[in-house]
Amino acid sequence: MLLYKIIEGIQMVKGKDISIINLKDRENFICDYFVICNGDSHNQVHAISQSIERTTIEKLQKKPWHIEGLRNKEWILVDYVSIVVHIFKKKLRLHYDIENLWNHNTKYN
Repeated sequence: MLLYKIIEGIQMVKGKDISIINLKDRENFICDYFVICNGDSHNQVHAISQSIERTTIEKLQKKPWHIEGLRNKEWILVDYVSIVVHIFKKKLRLHYDIENLWNHNTKYN
């Protein structure tokens, strides 16, 4: 349920290229999923993080455990413990290429 509400929050503000990386089968990994998306500007990256937080609080009464990257708004990490969301500006996402690091992703849209 949390995973779907996170995706809903991303889609509400037109977050792009949503990928879900299932990490459940990885031994001793800290979370079950990475959700990765990108925005076109600093403002959109920030708006995506706010939309995710607002959606999960309103629909599930679930707040993120931790949020990082709000200062520069190029890569914001929203940590729900079992799910970690990475929100990038597109150029930075291409640079770090997290999907290929983990190699087991599923495109959502």
